Amino acid sequence: MTRTPAGRLFRTATGHDLVLTRTFRAPAADVWASLTESDRTARWFGPWEGDATPGRTIRVQMAYEEQQPWCDVRIDACEPQQRLAVSMIDSYGTWLLELSLTETDGTTELRFVQHLTSVEGIAEVGAGWEYYLDLLVASRDGAPRPEFDDYHPAMQPYYQALATEVATPHA
Repeated sequence: MTRTPAGRLFRTATGHDLVLTRTFRAPAADVWASLTESDRTARWFGPWEGDATPGRTIRVQMAYEEQQPWCDVRIDACEPQQRLAVSMIDSYGTWLLELSLTETDGTTELRFVQHLTSVEGIAEVGAGWEYYLDLLVASRDGAPRPEFDDYHPAMQPYYQALATEVATPHA
């Protein structure tokens, strides 16, 4: 199946923000549960264990990665049903992630942001987050799990073009 990449890249004072959105026909409380309850995160990202309060670190199992590794995730900020900011540490480094929810008339938009200090590797990272967010959608809809091969390497040119575009000064 052909998937269409939708991420956007914005220059910031400290680097760049990779931004992806998904929309759900559900209240924010229900979408929030999909992002924060271990039995529900297990369906699209991986289960977690620990004390998930701001300033604390939990352990998350990357259920859809090779060898299903565990990584540390520090809860940087948590505003229930509105915003979750975390620092995820794995063998590739530290990932600064922010998820925010906006509900309007029973529909909730998820805005996913990865704060980047460099756009190096963005082609792989962008395709990966598209995959994970579509796993979230499928887990909520009861749809079949998407295939990673539909994302990578197919989306790499799109994300590489985004990186080139933000790196090129405009006249």
